[in-house]
Amino acid sequence: MKPLANPTEYNNFVVTVKQRIIQSQYEALRAVNKQLIELYWDIGKMILQLQEEQGWGKSIVENLAKDLQKEFPNIKGFSATNLWLMRQFYAEYKDNTILQSLIGEIGWSHNLIILNKCKDNLERQFYLLHIKKFGWTTRVLIHQIDNKTYEKYLLNQTNFDNVLPAEYAKQAKLAVKDHYTFGFLELADKHEEHELHYALMHNMQQFLLEMGAWFTFVGSEFKVNVGNTNYYIDLLLFHRKLCCFIAIELKTTEFKPEYKGKMEFYLTALNRLVKEPEENNAIGIIVCKTKNKTVVEFSLSTAQMPIGVATYSTTTKLPDNYQKYLPTPEQITKKFEILNNLFKTE
Repeated sequence: MKPLANPTEYNNFVVTVKQRIIQSQYEALRAVNKQLIELYWDIGKMILQLQEEQGWGKSIVENLAKDLQKEFPNIKGFSATNLWLMRQFYAEYKDNTILQSLIGEIGWSHNLIILNKCKDNLERQFYLLHIKKFGWTTRVLIHQIDNKTYEKYLLNQTNFDNVLPAEYAKQAKLAVKDHYTFGFLELADKHEEHELHYALMHNMQQFLLEMGAWFTFVGSEFKVNVGNTNYYIDLLLFHRKLCCFIAIELKTTEFKPEYKGKMEFYLTALNRLVKEPEENNAIGIIVCKTKNKTVVEFSLSTAQMPIGVATYSTTTKLPDNYQKYLPTPEQITKKFEILNNLFKTE
């Protein structure tokens, strides 16, 4: 056998072939999944239409399940329960073309979780988009729904519209939640800031997952030197999509207006001393135990730097009266237009 003249070139060739095989396998799985979803859609459609047109009752599903299982004994998925779910699947989405374009992009198990756990079509759209984009497992999906991730993004309080360019502001608002759930920390209800900080540092993977997509960790107690004095930012993250630093300040008390001034100081220091020329200006997130939304609104109205104010809890319970603050369906639809455009740029 003739020896390779350029082993490096051959190794690169092997890597390229492997990547092409993996890509082909992934595309094949996507095609199979899409066909399966289309099959379940058609079965659900036929069942519903025959019941409506012929007046057939519940027995059609029970009998159909027995006949299909007899005809296809080695194929799972044709139980009476699953046939009823196919009917529900079609009935829920038959009049919604937006959701129809998304359901074929994810697995049947994911679809069933969303179908049963999310009763609002806008909420369903939110999770369908995120599964398509980030490939959430069913376990992650359940965690995100139980954690009310949808509501947390809709209610965030920032001043981004006033201090950032329009398109950048729209993207930045998708990086800040109104409330963060740190149930993985196992902290007592009453705890100090250093305890919260320490616990987050030792649960970094879960912390970044709760923060959201595109966050990476930069440093803890990140030092900036201003006027020969050292100042320390609790946590410094970097957002890959926004291409900017995210300064996190942790407070175990209710939000106070003076927290805004301290954060503006940190952001100014990051912009002048740390960020690279090609990066965008830093954004701050003040995470407090509680907040009065009116106080936050007043405080941010005079801020010149981009800041978001959020609350946190160490349980899955959301703040009282959380639902009443949800925006209107029209406002939610506008937010989803931004989300769609943001994901399309990837």
